[in-house]
Amino acid sequence: MTDVDDVVMRAIGITKSYGATRALKGVDFSIRKGTVTVLFGENGAGKSTLMKILSGVETPTSGTLELDGQPLQLRDTVDAASRGIAIIHQELSLAPNLNVRDNIYMGREEVRGGVIIDYGAENATTVRLMERLEERLDPKTLVGDLRLGQQQIVEIARALAGNARVLIMDEPTSALSGTEVEVLFRLIRELTAENVAIVYISHHLEEALEIADHAVVFRDGDLVALGDRNEIDLGWVISNMVGRDVGDLSPDLLEEFGEPVLSLKNIVIADPSNPARLAVDDLSIEVRAGEIVCLYGLMGAGRTELLEALAGRIPIQSGTVELKGRVLDRESVAERIALGLALVPEDRQRDGLVQTMTVGENASLANLLAFVKGIVLNRRGERASIDKAVSDVKVKTSGPSAAISSLSGGNQQKVVISKILMTEPEVILLDEPSRGIDVGAKAEIFGLMAREAKRGLGVLFATSEVGEALGVSNRVIVLSKGRIVAEFDPKHTDREGLMVASGESTDAVEPENGLGK
Repeated sequence: MTDVDDVVMRAIGITKSYGATRALKGVDFSIRKGTVTVLFGENGAGKSTLMKILSGVETPTSGTLELDGQPLQLRDTVDAASRGIAIIHQELSLAPNLNVRDNIYMGREEVRGGVIIDYGAENATTVRLMERLEERLDPKTLVGDLRLGQQQIVEIARALAGNARVLIMDEPTSALSGTEVEVLFRLIRELTAENVAIVYISHHLEEALEIADHAVVFRDGDLVALGDRNEIDLGWVISNMVGRDVGDLSPDLLEEFGEPVLSLKNIVIADPSNPARLAVDDLSIEVRAGEIVCLYGLMGAGRTELLEALAGRIPIQSGTVELKGRVLDRESVAERIALGLALVPEDRQRDGLVQTMTVGENASLANLLAFVKGIVLNRRGERASIDKAVSDVKVKTSGPSAAISSLSGGNQQKVVISKILMTEPEVILLDEPSRGIDVGAKAEIFGLMAREAKRGLGVLFATSEVGEALGVSNRVIVLSKGRIVAEFDPKHTDREGLMVASGESTDAVEPENGLGK
């Protein structure tokens, strides 16, 4: 490993307990200037907890921190930022009702004379940051009007604005396109050349290996493995994370299917953010019972708009949607769920869960009326169904009364899926179902998809990860600018063919999830 003189920040014997739960068990961890240290581990392994401690979000139960060899006690994130320590959180912490500029400078406004906010200086710096990130956003654009990938860029820009010496990135690429990942990686190398220390957490394993100088693996609150880049590979990471080989993580799929359950003919959908542009243009797809169909494409391909329109969230301009032979027209989201068509959205935090509710309340929310008789809620029946659903998808939780925020990302996603399955759907729509979750949780999520397909459901899911497209689908449909440009049998294609068809450079950094071929 790098010489001890390069260590800028160190955690020594760090423990963190939440009641009876020990999230960290005496971890020693060093951060070295001018390098990228990548943290691997399943959800709940302790990675994010340690990063929150290093950035002042949390305080350790025991153990010490050092900065430049001196003892360090952080009061909060403002204190950490003043010492040159910044973090990009896994779940976006932006204010959607504020514009890009105000989000970047929230809590650290530039002022003149100690009183007046210098909006001109803030605008100029925001423009420079956006140019550096190759995302030319107007500083006055509301964050709530941006797509998820653009919001992720704003989150990164906010961290960069602080000129950090230590920059912690927790899942920074979870909503980024391949091109945006390339830009971020170029920026990371520029920062390390300036002696900035980067700590990088990602569930995209090969992507993270591409940028790593050093790697460590966490499991069950312990740091269980560490190595330099030339000592590690994908197999090393996965075996240390989950104790299984990568080949054991892909689900078994059906090879014969039933009748069509979802038929789309000549679908046209306007872009919600720019009605003059078409997000989906003359698209026709058929999904059969027992079949898993993947929509693959880059950001802006129209995948999310298609799934949201099918779920009733945005309008379809023209074309026909048939669900088991029934033509859908102006049905609401609730009416489509009742008919058997339900969506697992891309942003589970904002669109899939109610953060103030418990695990059980979230799980039963979409099917709550099934437990109402007259004006009385049958709580016993609801609880029995919740217990069955939570057990069925193997949510790791202390119980249905646990706060949804207490669960890892993978387990929160399972709750969203359990909510959908409680409605007894005919077709499941999933938009980036593995976003921000680890390789083990991904295997479980895609295992659930395969299980439901074997029960006769049709599955239509969208992904921007080549490994998922090839590893967990019966058929891959490639979209570009709202149109179908290619269709593949995963058994008879490879990564390069899929990427070329989508318009993605095969020289680009390619996200990986440990599930692909």
